This record gives sequence, structure tokens and C-alpha cells, in this order.
Amino acid sequence: MASSSEESRFLDDLKRRRVRITLSDTQISGVVQRVSQKKSVVLEDVSEVASGRRFPGVKIIFGHEILKGELVCVVYSLSVNEEHTSEIHSFRKKMVDDVDEDGVRYVVIDELQEKFGPAVMHIQQQKVIGIGAEVFGQIAQERLCWLQVATKKVVYLFDVLLLGGQAFRNGLSMILESPHILKVIHDCRCIARCLRAEFRVHLTNVFDTQVADLMLFYRETGGFLPDRLGSLQELLRLHLKLPASELSPLCSKELQRKECPELWYLRPSPPALMNIMSASVSHLLPLRLVLLDALMSDYTILVDAYMSSYRNQSLHIEQTEGALPAEAEELLCVLQERRSWAARRYSLTDAGLLRRSSFNTHTHI
Repeated sequence: MASSSEESRFLDDLKRRRVRITLSDTQISGVVQRVSQKKSVVLEDVSEVASGRRFPGVKIIFGHEILKGELVCVVYSLSVNEEHTSEIHSFRKKMVDDVDEDGVRYVVIDELQEKFGPAVMHIQQQKVIGIGAEVFGQIAQERLCWLQVATKKVVYLFDVLLLGGQAFRNGLSMILESPHILKVIHDCRCIARCLRAEFRVHLTNVFDTQVADLMLFYRETGGFLPDRLGSLQELLRLHLKLPASELSPLCSKELQRKECPELWYLRPSPPALMNIMSASVSHLLPLRLVLLDALMSDYTILVDAYMSSYRNQSLHIEQTEGALPAEAEELLCVLQERRSWAARRYSLTDAGLLRRSSFNTHTHI
């Protein structure tokens, strides 16, 4: 009988090797990514032997399901849908070659041991965090692959495909549902929908930067709405004045998603892809502060006008208690000026919406 150390070495030797596993109803082939202590096997680049049908992402095979397992040669791994496999490897190489060494500091959490507990504890101590997610699939059939959580100093990348529901039962649910932790998200609809559908997690206490930008557009144009919502790249460029070099990871994200629809299923995930995920949430916290200041600007101006009026007003002038002061009435004039400015600056759609094509270069009023 093999000792525990010999068994451990054997399991380590299996990593990155292609195996063929016989189940009760089929036979599959895949590359071993991890073997757990309970003999569960995590495979990537998985296909069904008989039909050649591929399975996207990783596949977890539990120990009690395995009837037989055997190593196969590398040549076999290329014989199953060779063209698609070479595309994935080519894409993976391209991503690795594009690594940005100056990227955002991130920590990958792909198992419940070691890093998971300290990460959850650190996040629970925050009052405000940034949240992002990477999803694969169409609406109503979406699969949450990655969950990004940004604090002031670090971005945690939770590999939801590998962690599964245990990650939420062991702390993530409490964070996402906590009324005491503010979550800053750009367009919370998809994340909220996936969390509720897959893991029965109800996202709570959210500041949505896309909604804030929409409200700011409405205010700055005197009550007009744009013909489309602002992307995260647009908001970071407009409100945080980020240079193109810092926006390049976000700009390439959609392009790479189109080139490889199964992008977020790649395991191990290339470092450049990690940088992209980190970049998508690393600026959310400062973006929230800038948007809040902008949204509160009318309020601040009116309070300053109140104070100025009080200092300059003669003590002998009596005011009717509760009457609307002249400073407040000036808001109507400001509203008309903004509408006139917007009408000159933007063209209107048939629906009466402002075309946002020149939004990135407009000046605040």
C-alpha cells in the first residue's frame, strides 16, 4: 500500500497531464488541473472521447463517479478538434505575451484553503468596495466565471468556476448582502441577476456608477437623456481623466471577448487576462467619489449662495419665514441655460434623446 507521501507525489505528477476518464455513461478526456484530497479531479480542455464534443471551461469529476482513469499521450490531445484546440493555445500565448508588468496588484482566490479566509476577513473590514464580474452566456443562461472585489490596496479575483457555491456559503454572501458595506459597481444588473439565479444571493447596498453618470448627464443637460448609457471606459476618461495607456486593458476586453467567446473559461487564466479583470474594478472607488461630488454640485452652490446672502444681507430687511429665496429661484434660470447649451451641443434622435457622440468632450456647466 502506498504511503501518503508517495500518493501525494503521484497526484502532483498528474497535474498538466492529459488523462482519459471512464464514467458510468461516457468517457472523457482532459488535462488535469488539480486533484483534491477527496480524489475529485478538475479538468480543462475537456472533450467526450466518442463524439469529440468539447466542454467549455473546466469540468469537475468527483471521485465516486470515476470507474477508470488512464494517461494518454499528447498526440491524442491534439486529435480531438485540433483546429479549435490550436486556436485556444494561440490565444493563450498571445495573452501571456501581452502581460503588463505594471498592472494592478491582484490576488487570485481559486480554493477555499490559505488565501480565501484572510481575503474574506479583509473585505469584511471595508466600508466601501468595488465589485465586478465576468460572465459567459446569453441572458437567462449566464454563468458567473469570475467575481472581482476591489479594496483601496488590492483586487481579489475569485474563481467562481472552481470555488462554486461554497465560496458564497463561506463568506461572500455575507459581504454581498451586507447593508453595512457599500458596493460600487458599473451596471449592477448582470451581476445581481447572476448572483440571484445561480447562488440565491441578493445584492444589497449598491452605488452604480452607470446610473450616477446617467443622472449627471440629465442634470448637466437640463433634463435631457442620452441615446445610450456610458461605458466604464468613457466614464474613467471623462470623470477621472485617465490617459489612454491606463484604459487600454478595458478597451481590449471587448475585442478579446469577441475573438474568444470562451475567454473567461480559460484555465489557468493568463496573467494578462488577470490584469484586465483587475483594471475593470481598480478605479471604481475614486470614480464614485468624483461622481458624488459632481452630483452634489448644485446643492453645494445653493448652500454657498445661502451663506453669501446671509453675510451680505442688511439686518433691517425682513424675510417671510418659509418663502422661497431668490437664490433658489435662480435654479430655474440655470436649468434653461443648460437645456439651451445641450440643444446647441448635441443633435436629437427621433425619440428626443441626445446623441452621445460628443459627450466625451463636453465641458461641465
